[in-house]
Amino acid sequence: MNIDTFRESMYQLIVETSTKLPKDVRRAIKKAKEKENAGTRSAMSLATIATNIKMADENVSPICQDTGLPTFKIKVPVGVNQIVMKKAIKEAIAKATKEGKLRPNSVDSLTGENSGDNLGEGTPVIKFDQWEKDYVDVRLILKGGGCENKNIQYSLPCELDGLGRAGRDLDGIRKCILHSVYQAQGQGCSAGFIGVGIGGDRTSGYELAKAQLFRSSEDVNPNEKLRMLEDYIIENANKLGIGTMGFGGEATLLGCKIGVMNRIPASFFVSVAYNCWAYRRLGVYIHPTTGEISEWLYQEGELVDLTNTDEEKQVAAAKEEQAIVQLQAPITEEKIRKLKVGDVVQINGIMYTGRDAIHKHLSENEAPVDLNGQIIYHCGPVMLKDEKGEWHVKAAGPTTSIREEPYQGDIMKKFGIRVVMGKGGMGPKTLEALKEHGGVYLNAIGGAAQYYADCIKSVEGVDLIQFGIPEAMWHLKVEGFTAVVTMDSHGKSLHQDVDQSSLEKLAQFKEKVF
Repeated sequence: MNIDTFRESMYQLIVETSTKLPKDVRRAIKKAKEKENAGTRSAMSLATIATNIKMADENVSPICQDTGLPTFKIKVPVGVNQIVMKKAIKEAIAKATKEGKLRPNSVDSLTGENSGDNLGEGTPVIKFDQWEKDYVDVRLILKGGGCENKNIQYSLPCELDGLGRAGRDLDGIRKCILHSVYQAQGQGCSAGFIGVGIGGDRTSGYELAKAQLFRSSEDVNPNEKLRMLEDYIIENANKLGIGTMGFGGEATLLGCKIGVMNRIPASFFVSVAYNCWAYRRLGVYIHPTTGEISEWLYQEGELVDLTNTDEEKQVAAAKEEQAIVQLQAPITEEKIRKLKVGDVVQINGIMYTGRDAIHKHLSENEAPVDLNGQIIYHCGPVMLKDEKGEWHVKAAGPTTSIREEPYQGDIMKKFGIRVVMGKGGMGPKTLEALKEHGGVYLNAIGGAAQYYADCIKSVEGVDLIQFGIPEAMWHLKVEGFTAVVTMDSHGKSLHQDVDQSSLEKLAQFKEKVF
């Protein structure tokens, strides 16, 4: 194989996967948009998602700033040098990272040090299989941390909230899958897709579940029982009312694929791999001698236009009719107390990013800047530095906020922070702090990395860069940065309400079906 050409082919695959959603995923999102009720928060979110997909196409930039842990599944003819191929893939990963097509996501688990190039022990994941065909099949999935954290594994029999006992049979499996969608709520950037693995051990079960995400979302399961179960889950998971971003609504699950393998008598695992709407999965066939791409996969059928539809116009009109509250830091407690769940806000001026490392640091140290009355954005952006040494934002959507729950309330009160913003909502400790201190939580649209990057007009500075690009505190100047109040200073939480209502709806599926 010409390894130089193969390396370039892998670079093309990485860039395409990061920046362009496959056609089957776009069609699933279009169907969700058509089902959603116009003028709702979920409809507005889907409109933003559609705009973001188009912007990523045009900018050739990451759809979502969290480009995840690149995972390759490769089938090769006998005699192909896998060692050389792996080296070329790693070089392509490093190049894509340097050019801002991937975010540097490889972190030493003991020291917390970011390698800066997405390379390190165990990263990227590259799995080889041999087969009898005479060409190379390479599949790549970029699965971000927000949805990866909502993966779940059940050991049957078990008791499930809202559903009762799940036994070691097809109906017990059904209950586990429905529960997996319920527990994800909006934290995994719903509406999403799930891959399910039945059987195996704890390791192979998860691998089987993730392997289902490499299937086309439109294929038909050859196992009739599993096909029926897939159809059932798609129909009924969307009755839970979780909706896009967990705002409530009709579109909660866009796809479900299920696989099965044998198990040992003592163990019965049901493993679920959750994937967000930004379902970045592509594949190519490679010529075994030249290393060139001979065919792109997952690209059958029409390329649907997700924007400029009648539904889009209705959503835009509804958005214009809403009273949008303007926020600019420093923000007073008085202004915060006037905000209520459901309010749409636009941020102008300066805000600061802060994720896991920043929150831990602030819990133990003083802040590098005055945060009194300020806005903290849960975001790990993709950044590039130009020849003049100036930083530019390439992608900047929100990260899942619940990880900061142990710190957030204390940090807000300690430094006088008035607004925190991310996705998926936060828990009771933060909600109590918002009420006591006078603060709000804003939910931005998960995965909309290009949409929000366009709102960022300049990078005014950075602190704690030693934590790595995603974890540093970036000082961002923004205009028209739109989000929704989902937790207010009066003890109200949309996330809490949707969780409770979806749990009540989950209970309707308690009785045996299969």
